[in-house]
Amino acid sequence: MAKQQSIAEARNSLPSLVREVESGKSIELTRRGQPVAVFIGGQEYVRLAARHRRVSEAYAVFTRGINLKELAIDPKEVFAGARDEAHGREVDL
Repeated sequence: MAKQQSIAEARNSLPSLVREVESGKSIELTRRGQPVAVFIGGQEYVRLAARHRRVSEAYAVFTRGINLKELAIDPKEVFAGARDEAHGREVDL
């Protein structure tokens, strides 16, 4: 859980708060006891704001570095038991 600090208190201790968030901590700023903002470090902001890849993009990057044929993975073996082989329910048409 993030440390909480009022905006008024934060004004008086900004340099120490900056050191805290630089070390990886986050600080929730409050106004009249209600959370209004979160103070985080630059690295955490970059991580959170980074564009997330689509699954297809991540897979393409992954397969560029690995020869899937050399791995000789048998999908039937890997996914055995993952799916219920029983027939579905009866449907009245």
